Amino acid sequence: MKDKVLLFINGDPPKSFPDTEEYSLIACTDGAFHYLKNLNFPLDKLDFISGDFDSHSGSDENMYEDKFIYTPDQDKTDFQKALEIIAEKDLKKVDVFGGSGGEQDHFLGNLTVAFGFKDQFDIKFYDEFSEYYFIPKQFAVTGVKDKMISLYPFPAVENITTKGLNWALTNGNLDITSRIGTRNFAVEDEVSIQYEKGDLLIFVGKNYL
Repeated sequence: MKDKVLLFINGDPPKSFPDTEEYSLIACTDGAFHYLKNLNFPLDKLDFISGDFDSHSGSDENMYEDKFIYTPDQDKTDFQKALEIIAEKDLKKVDVFGGSGGEQDHFLGNLTVAFGFKDQFDIKFYDEFSEYYFIPKQFAVTGVKDKMISLYPFPAVENITTKGLNWALTNGNLDITSRIGTRNFAVEDEVSIQYEKGDLLIFVGKNYL
């Protein structure tokens, strides 16, 4: 049974689209609506489009007006407001495209929003270079030999041990102010990670080194 959401937000447009048949709900923010239209995404597949719509005009906007959910709250980002709408749908997995690129404060803001929802959703970001997401304290990923693996503490992780990475960690600590675990790579097909305290992002590169 499909239980995933496909969400487009207003960063760099994806180079290609995933199979929409894998998702039970497809949505976008109003900024992403523009690039979806320009890339000839099948707009009829969208279940909702959220935002304040201050930049919308034209026939496409009028045609899909019944899918608009007006969210004018300026104290929240469009990404956050979209996740709040999705929270009402009882769906737990959210694949996000358009989370990076453009102005980097938006990228950092999107990570912060995802952090706030990490106990409610399984959120995965996808861009041209990698997929990235918060991981639990016991975690393994397969099919990654020779791929770039970056570990990023948010903001600190204690007693982390890894297996399958070129530069392994054994009961180590990572901290955003002193030591992070970026630009590593997998030497085995499976990489396992465990840590005792904190929160950790993993970036899994799309391409082989």
